Amino acid sequence: MVIAQGIERRRREVPGLLAATERLPELVRDVVEELRERLQELDRRITDYDHRIEPLAQQTDATRRLLQVAGVGPSTATAIVATLGNGHAFQHGRQVAAWGGLVPKQHSPGGKTVLGRLTKQGNVYLRTRLSHGARAGLQFSAKRSDQKSRWVEPVRQRRGNHIAAVALAAKHARIVWALLAHGQEYQRAA
Repeated sequence: MVIAQGIERRRREVPGLLAATERLPELVRDVVEELRERLQELDRRITDYDHRIEPLAQQTDATRRLLQVAGVGPSTATAIVATLGNGHAFQHGRQVAAWGGLVPKQHSPGGKTVLGRLTKQGNVYLRTRLSHGARAGLQFSAKRSDQKSRWVEPVRQRRGNHIAAVALAAKHARIVWALLAHGQEYQRAA
């Protein structure tokens, strides 16, 4: 039996496969059905928590400001505020990006700057949330003409989707720091 990759495909196809096939032993069908029910319960609980986080994100001024940034949702905004506070622990946005592991390792022999892979140090959860938000924003950047999209599209053409997504996530980390540290509203560039 073959099922395409991806959780959504599994959610759709497993019930039909279990009902249509007689080749599987009853024990296997029971176990797969139990696992499917657990997955449904986890999905329901995650949805419930997401619904509880949304009003929480609207309660504070800082999270409301962060929600204006493309790629930052309620769970990311609340996690950032819970972790960074007002942002005054950092002197500038690049420190936040470095703390989150969103900058490349730097090795400079003989005065020549050589950039390597991501450091991946710092808060894994925030790095993941910012990266996923950046990937979501990257899907629409080719169709947009704002300043950030005009910046990231050549990066994507030159370096590929993964590096462009991390670069955009690092930019979001810098924007987030500026919003927290200066208490300003996010202003989208035309």
